[in-house]
Amino acid sequence: MTELRHRGAKDGEPPLEQQPSEDKAPSNQHMALTAQQHGGRFSVSASLPTRGAALMVCSANFSASSELMKGSDSELKADKEGVSDESKVDSGVPEVPVPPDDTPEVLNKALSGLSSRWKNWWVRGILTLAMISFFFFIIYLGPMVLMMIVLCVQIKCFHEIITIGYNVYHSYDLPWFRTLSWYFLLCVNYFFYGETVTDYFFTLVQREEPLRILSKYHRFISFALYLTGFCMFVLSLVKKHYRLQFYMFGWTHVTLLIVVTQSHLIIHNLFEGMIWFIVPISCVICNDIMAYMFGFFFGRTPLIKLSPKKTWEGFIGGLFATIVFGIMLSYVMAGYRYFVCPVEFNNDSNSFQVDCEPSELFQLQDYNLPGVLESVTGWTTVRLYPFQIHSIALSSFASIVGPFGGFFASGFKRAFKIKDFANTIPGHGGIMDRFDCQYIMATFVNVYIASFIRGPNPSKVVQQLLALRSDQQLYIFNSLKAHLTEKGLLRAAEAAA
Repeated sequence: MTELRHRGAKDGEPPLEQQPSEDKAPSNQHMALTAQQHGGRFSVSASLPTRGAALMVCSANFSASSELMKGSDSELKADKEGVSDESKVDSGVPEVPVPPDDTPEVLNKALSGLSSRWKNWWVRGILTLAMISFFFFIIYLGPMVLMMIVLCVQIKCFHEIITIGYNVYHSYDLPWFRTLSWYFLLCVNYFFYGETVTDYFFTLVQREEPLRILSKYHRFISFALYLTGFCMFVLSLVKKHYRLQFYMFGWTHVTLLIVVTQSHLIIHNLFEGMIWFIVPISCVICNDIMAYMFGFFFGRTPLIKLSPKKTWEGFIGGLFATIVFGIMLSYVMAGYRYFVCPVEFNNDSNSFQVDCEPSELFQLQDYNLPGVLESVTGWTTVRLYPFQIHSIALSSFASIVGPFGGFFASGFKRAFKIKDFANTIPGHGGIMDRFDCQYIMATFVNVYIASFIRGPNPSKVVQQLLALRSDQQLYIFNSLKAHLTEKGLLRAAEAAA
């Protein structure tokens, strides 16, 4: 009797039986054949007393192998077609645990009858309005509260990125990773905020002896603090994890560069005037909302593979809507000193003040329209604030280049197989998911102000002069008097007196 058993057969199933040939009755010349499949191949074991039986076994082996190989090839082809592109790459990166859905139960019940698409739309819309309302509230509270909010956002964004690294590599039990990460955050913030205090609160610093000493040796102290963390990292190196520890060391420093440096620039923009803080941030928010709206209702053409939900319709619609929004918002804000005046510290009241004579940038001027626009509108001139012209550049950057900050964040999340940085805001993800475009915008605004707007600041020059010794101040006074006399701005008689 011949026994055939393939790998897919269950243990309880009887083997396939081959009936004896009618030509020859079963006798001592019978054969026992067992065939077993191993990964699409057959291995045959037989007890064969004759050469003819061996040929029968080979024939049976070939036939069975051919049939099963056809089925195996078809299954393999189906498997290949079902494999997604993402599973083919970065297979060695551990997956970060997916955070649970934290949508408020009230919203879940109210929107339970909607599809997931429209439910997400309403959740995002409601919480977006809540965040915008909160944004207006902190603007009302003043520049000091805005600075504190920027610091809190910075710390939260840093926490979200560092937590991803820790969740990915926590199984390796790297010593001091999170401790050193937060220590470096403290060092970098001490350096940047110390520079800001010395720059914008110079008189207050010189008036208080402890602050004066800290200001004088600020950079040395900052370097000593960083050097301590550097030595701690070297001492924490473990032989089995050298490469991984240096990966995480670079992870921490890149996070500091992206998050802390940019938030420092946001605060510098705020000191130039709240309008330089509010308009760029509002343009990014407007572009994010309008691109989502246009993409949700009209989106058909994919924009970039990193973000499959982004469409060209949303990108272009968001661009035009943001430019119009930026011009209108700038027109409203440019008429108020509270928004256009630089934020300065009043030494008499020991508080921030926002009061000045607005510069030409925030005074209405007449502009001649090009011939094409004149023929369409019938107007020859239009009255605008010069800042509105600059707002077009800010809005264009927020709409064209700003989204690449979001694409960068999308690529980062895809690399670690996560949907959001965190689940802090239902429907929106983490804080970093909302500020991924803001950071690159902050750098642009700072560079734009330094290149096209900011000039010498007389108040800062006076502050530095007052910190000099008496003989140095007298030397500068005589040099300045001689210079003004030579230019004819100061008469010789007055100079002699």
